[in-house]
Amino acid sequence: MLPLIAVPTTAGTGSECQSFALISHEETDAKMACGDAKATAAIALLDPELTRTQPARVAACTGIDALAHALESAVSRRAGPVSKIFSREAFTNIVEGLRGVFRNGEDLEARGRLLLGASLAGLAIENSMLGAGHACANPLTARYGTTHGQAVGWMLPSVIRFNGADPGAAAEYETLVRVANLASDADAAETLARLVEEFVIAGGLGDVPAEVAADESETKALAAQAATQWTGQFNPRALDETDFAELYRTRFEEVIRQTA
Repeated sequence: MLPLIAVPTTAGTGSECQSFALISHEETDAKMACGDAKATAAIALLDPELTRTQPARVAACTGIDALAHALESAVSRRAGPVSKIFSREAFTNIVEGLRGVFRNGEDLEARGRLLLGASLAGLAIENSMLGAGHACANPLTARYGTTHGQAVGWMLPSVIRFNGADPGAAAEYETLVRVANLASDADAAETLARLVEEFVIAGGLGDVPAEVAADESETKALAAQAATQWTGQFNPRALDETDFAELYRTRFEEVIRQTA
């Protein structure tokens, strides 16, 4: 392959700093990750000016996906000293960037921090992996066409609360809360879950399809699909279909209550 210069126009996936590409099955929407060192960009040019013309919803979806990358890679079973450096730095930049962009879409400094954070989160994934938040999100996209960033934003708070029972994940959550100077009267997992919820609402992404929220059979179908997602195996706490079904049920109830 010829040398690649990557110029991202969204602050989300961080693929400009990764050696992986995703291929979706046309009929099932199952995602397969294909990785090769030769696919890594030789140069990544991060210019926040190029993100200014994004629709606000695109900025919200991609930004929350980047936030999820930082949070999930930090507690992944494959996380290590190097990946955690990237995860933590990504998290602090993304939090400040999202706050600024949601306040003022023309804030180039905030857009720059968000773009840098997304790229650092891409490096974190490259040296770690993701978790159950993405495993939950993919079936929502496959069954309902839900935008990936919105689906991750819906599910991540419940996954964070679930992972908070794991001592290692809880300790890393405490570190993230500390490095980002997040003030809260709750424990670290709850603080981070609330933060994601706030961003989802601020980005206008809180609407859950009525057929999902009201139908238990749909919840079970989503859980069955989530249990087969490859990213779930790297979650700090192991999950089965019953666990995934509970995550969906509790999360949908929370989102409906918050947006009522």
